Amino acid sequence: MKARTIAKDWLPPAVQRLMRRALHRRDLGIFFDDDYITWEKAKVRCSGYDDKEILAKVLDATLKVKRGEAACERDSMLFDEMQYSWPVLAGLMWAATRNGGRLNVLDFGGALGSSYFQNRKFLQTLSEVHWNVVEQPNYVDAGQANIQNRHLRFYKTIKDCLDENQPQVILLSGVLQYLEQPEKLLEELTGLGIDNILIDRTSFTADGARKRLFVQHVPKSIYKASYPIWLFNESEFVKMVTSRGYELIESFDALDSLDDRGVWKGFLFCRRGDHAI
Repeated sequence: MKARTIAKDWLPPAVQRLMRRALHRRDLGIFFDDDYITWEKAKVRCSGYDDKEILAKVLDATLKVKRGEAACERDSMLFDEMQYSWPVLAGLMWAATRNGGRLNVLDFGGALGSSYFQNRKFLQTLSEVHWNVVEQPNYVDAGQANIQNRHLRFYKTIKDCLDENQPQVILLSGVLQYLEQPEKLLEELTGLGIDNILIDRTSFTADGARKRLFVQHVPKSIYKASYPIWLFNESEFVKMVTSRGYELIESFDALDSLDDRGVWKGFLFCRRGDHAI
């Protein structure tokens, strides 16, 4: 009998989760450096990376997904089986149901449409879908030239997106912790009056400690890079959004599990008073 089968049959769920995290880190080689006081000090310790090289890997992987040669892509890594975040999909479909089967998403930092392709099997059942990625200019150029279709569009600024769309969902997946001033972005987005905010793959301190700053190292097998990453205090993070007129509908565990110092979570927020059936 295989060791993993024995573990599944006999070990408590909490121990199984710790084992999966350890195996995941060993396989990927992703790790965090020590705690830092300021973003500037953390950034100095980062090795940097070639944007063109990373973009080329992400574009190549996304095109394979678009052509049906792989199930999905995340951070340029290809998967033969779909890696669903079921809570995210539930949040998207919930928002569409409340809008007559129509879905309009502002996907901030959505690369070349990873979340769109991950969920398109279910999205195609809706009567109308507009998925709008706001990204760095080089990603937008690549997306417009190679990926864009009548459902998936790319924009360089939030304003450009809003000039052409009326999104009812803001998606922030694996992006806030990599921004120097994430609170500033949240303040801007919560001020737009959009009905729902869906947050996924966001890092928090495991023990409810203060917000902390690390350097995350990515192995060559994915792409060689290191960059600052925040681990938020969960209660402060939620309060930051709810104090801006939103109500927490649900929280959930994210797919990621990269370091025992942090937990990876997601949240569905709705404008206060808008979620009643």
